[in-house]
Amino acid sequence: MKRALSLLTVLLLTALFLPPSVPALAAGKVIIYNWSEYIPDDVLEAFTKETGIEVVYTTYESNESMHDKLLIQKGRGYDLVCPSTYFIPQMIKEGLALKIDKKRIPNLKNVDPKLLNQEFDPDNRYSIPYMWGNYGLIFNSALVKNAVTSWNDLLRPEFKGKIMLYDDPRMTMGIALLATGASLNSTKESEIRAAYEFLLKLRDPKNVFDVTAAKNVMVNNHSVIGGIWNGDAQVAMDENSDLVYIYPKEGVPLWMDSFVIPSGADNVDNAYAFINFMLRPEMALRSVEEYRYSSPNLGTLELMDKKMRESRLLNPTADDLRNAVMLNGVGEAKALYDLYWEKFITDAK
Repeated sequence: MKRALSLLTVLLLTALFLPPSVPALAAGKVIIYNWSEYIPDDVLEAFTKETGIEVVYTTYESNESMHDKLLIQKGRGYDLVCPSTYFIPQMIKEGLALKIDKKRIPNLKNVDPKLLNQEFDPDNRYSIPYMWGNYGLIFNSALVKNAVTSWNDLLRPEFKGKIMLYDDPRMTMGIALLATGASLNSTKESEIRAAYEFLLKLRDPKNVFDVTAAKNVMVNNHSVIGGIWNGDAQVAMDENSDLVYIYPKEGVPLWMDSFVIPSGADNVDNAYAFINFMLRPEMALRSVEEYRYSSPNLGTLELMDKKMRESRLLNPTADDLRNAVMLNGVGEAKALYDLYWEKFITDAK
């Protein structure tokens, strides 16, 4: 009894002195910090029903906010996060990511080898792919008279005040880099500055720079043309049949969101169990059905209906991706991206 009382005291003191931003830890849990609406509720419920492990799901709206919180908490407080490609090298460098033991993820065999061993994480030592996609060009065919084939078409006078782009520095600066003939992952200040100058030509109070509004402004015809993630594009096209999605001739940015176990995770075993569960083809398919992004899981192709399997948004052809480039970390040049993006936001007001 005395030992039990002592343990209770320790637990109470721990709860009192943990930072309020760190969720309370308990056996039988996996604490996931992820994008909002990014894993279907029924999948989370199925995991708990099968394993008995409770899922505590909290959300963030940007890679930056996720990273900053983990950095402050020194990798503690969460068992699983889902950063995008270009944030993973930074997390590895800062010691925020736990090295992956692939023997504990037998379903890794289901992942397309073409999407493994990327530059941002060679040999997938710290990350396991969850979903991937691209950022292409969408336009309203009923309101656009001439063909659209290029990111540079955004500069056409007819689109003044009718453009939608994301308030995502790497994605939007990325398409400006492609439009100006530079590398998507350029580290040269002259090229990053030229991308900023390209974006300045698009400034107009009626243009929309908001990732959360992307689908709606295209569906309701507030915007006529813009950049959009393939999943958002599919949802918008389901609601407005006049919308068309293309892969511009300069190429498109490719992105991948991957599971990463933070270095300070407490429920590591449960994190591995969850990753392995999500790599089952039927679970991966549920995410595709719900969010319309591409799956790295080869088994999902066999389970897709014909319409999904033939969708060039979900399963782009080699020709669609002929000039596509994966977003990668840019090291010290990230400061330049931040500098010119903030300058653009300020100058565009």
